[in-house]
Amino acid sequence: MARLPRLTVPGYPHHVIQRGNNRQPIFTSSADYEFFLDLLDENARKFDVAIHAYVLMGNHFHLLATPQSDTALPQMMQAIGRRYVRYFNDAQERSGTLWEGRYKSTLIQAERYLLACMVYIDLNPVRAGLVAQARDYPWSSHSYYIGLRTGKLITPHPLYWELGNTPFAREAAYAALVQAGVSASQQEALTRSTLHGWALGEAGFVGELQKQTSRRLSKTAAGRPLSSGRKAP
Repeated sequence: MARLPRLTVPGYPHHVIQRGNNRQPIFTSSADYEFFLDLLDENARKFDVAIHAYVLMGNHFHLLATPQSDTALPQMMQAIGRRYVRYFNDAQERSGTLWEGRYKSTLIQAERYLLACMVYIDLNPVRAGLVAQARDYPWSSHSYYIGLRTGKLITPHPLYWELGNTPFAREAAYAALVQAGVSASQQEALTRSTLHGWALGEAGFVGELQKQTSRRLSKTAAGRPLSSGRKAP
């Protein structure tokens, strides 16, 4: 079956996952994490992509981002990927590929899944047993949202601003969301949709979105539908 093109629609949040080849480490030192974040900051600005959340794990990373054009996200990821591979190979005195093929991504319905996706991203290090609490992990965007760090890399989504009327109220409300976590069904939906490239949202949302693109947005049965009177073999 032919591989579907990536789903990229400007103005909508996209969940991105990129893994190391054969699950090999892609970050081995603090310098690696910092270099990657510098690349992310530089290229998000260059290609006009708003970064809402991220987590850098040892052998993969997640982003939640809204591109402002249909080419912005692919161009940003390509620029980061190429620069980081050169940096990593030089630092490790190695050659060859670093990534497990092309990055995986999908578009999500903000009203239903954006905050859940942020929580899912923040809790990756907790699920992996690296830290007891999300706030203890240094290589995620979580600390921006609970008032422990400032910077220009993160662009909060409007739904985050709606959590409270003051910075303290928003920080407390978001910390409570992370403490509550995401359900198993939400976690599965966020992972599965991104790895397979299906739009994640309610049926009405996906239906309206389909009017903006010829790219198939959800899983359908393979093959042509049976014509009237024809029986399946």
